[in-house]
Amino acid sequence: MLQTLAITLRLLAKRWVALEEELKTLDAMLEKLTNQYACRLRGRFGVGPHTAATLVTVAGDNPERLKNEASLAALCGTSPLQASSGKTVRHRLNRGGNRSANNALWTIAMVRMRSDPRTKAYVQRRSHEDISKKEIHRCLKRYIVRELYPLILADLADSTAFA
Repeated sequence: MLQTLAITLRLLAKRWVALEEELKTLDAMLEKLTNQYACRLRGRFGVGPHTAATLVTVAGDNPERLKNEASLAALCGTSPLQASSGKTVRHRLNRGGNRSANNALWTIAMVRMRSDPRTKAYVQRRSHEDISKKEIHRCLKRYIVRELYPLILADLADSTAFA
């Protein structure tokens, strides 16, 4: 019984090491590809290789849908949805759209909320206006889409020129 356990643990450890090496190789390839084909996007604060690859892939799979930045926001699930009642005007989070793109925008927003002074100031200001965290996140993701839309289009145009 102990011998079987030792063999199993040894095999698992070898597999772990092999997967770690494979992950490092794939991360290096992704870094190289996003620096080559999404260089403008990668130049923005909080946009890493995984988030850049996700956003370029989503936009590249649906180029006919990207008429303006609002269409990219809808594609990513960050466009505001009306949730007004009576005289109260509210918007709520959009649960539709591409969830991986939405997650990439959420990641960028979280990085900026932790490290970017402008974003920290924005969150602080909006918090004093009695706006919920969800609402602040929604607004931030929408702002990020507005900022990244022209960069994504330019990177897509360059990558099709390479093809």
